[in-house]
Amino acid sequence: MNQNIDSAIRSHMTEETVACDICSKAFSQKAQLGRHMKTHTGEKSFSCDLCGKTFRQKVNLNGHIKNHTGEKNFRCDVCGKAFSLKPTLNKHMKIHSGEKDFHCDRCGKAFSRKVHLDSHIKIHTGEKSFRCDLCGKAFSRNETLNKHTKIHTGEKSFWCDHCCKTFTSSGQLNHHMRIHTAQKPFGCGVCGTSFSCKRSVETHMKIHTE
Repeated sequence: MNQNIDSAIRSHMTEETVACDICSKAFSQKAQLGRHMKTHTGEKSFSCDLCGKTFRQKVNLNGHIKNHTGEKNFRCDVCGKAFSLKPTLNKHMKIHSGEKDFHCDRCGKAFSRKVHLDSHIKIHTGEKSFRCDLCGKAFSRNETLNKHTKIHTGEKSFWCDHCCKTFTSSGQLNHHMRIHTAQKPFGCGVCGTSFSCKRSVETHMKIHTE
């Protein structure tokens, strides 16, 4: 009796699940398998109309578009910084918690994200595999190359919803937004005066050290 039940269950699972031919991972739907296969093929069929960046899944494209529109629904309870994606907020929270799980084998420096460790290691190796086609300058990170390229193209794909001013990076937009929100997350450890950017704090500190 039990053997018949087990046989029926295995038969049902075979009919209802589909497996990847490359890594044997199983899925309950063919659509899920199709999305998974793109991790092996590298296919990125969802493209951003604003900057041309491509993605394997539409959900990733939707999250990316928020970088252009400035939509940020996930806010840090500690410093107030906002993000367009919850996973990005979760990674940011490690800055406040001090959690650093990724360590450099060469110098012992620790990082909260593996991508930061990978970039750091290139300091030791001197590897700069991302080169600008326009001026030949090389960089250790593709992200840095992309920011550099905008110097040549003049591209400003991040805009402010309040005044429509445009910027070349999300960091510049975030800094600008503090003008409208009056947000001042950087405080002086001596007198408590707050500022909208870190550079202003550093300039202010000279008052106390002189």
